[in-house]
Amino acid sequence: MNICELKTRFILAKEYPADDVNELLDFAKKAYIDNDINIKEYSLLVRDLEAKGAMIPESDQDSSLIRYPN
Repeated sequence: MNICELKTRFILAKEYPADDVNELLDFAKKAYIDNDINIKEYSLLVRDLEAKGAMIPESDQDSSLIRYPN
C-alpha cells in the first residue's frame, strides 16, 4: 500500500479528506492494530509519511518500546 491508497481508504472510512499527514499516520497505525495492513506495509507508510513531515506525538514516544532520537 502507498500513501495514495491510504488516502483513498481514509476518505472511504471517514467520508472527508485527511487534513494533514499526521492524521494519515494515525489512520495507518489504527489499520495496523486492526490487522488491516501488515507490518511491512505499516513500516513503509510510516517511513513515507515521516518523510512528508508526519511526527509521532511525544507522549506516544515516551510509552513506546522504540527509542527515538531527541
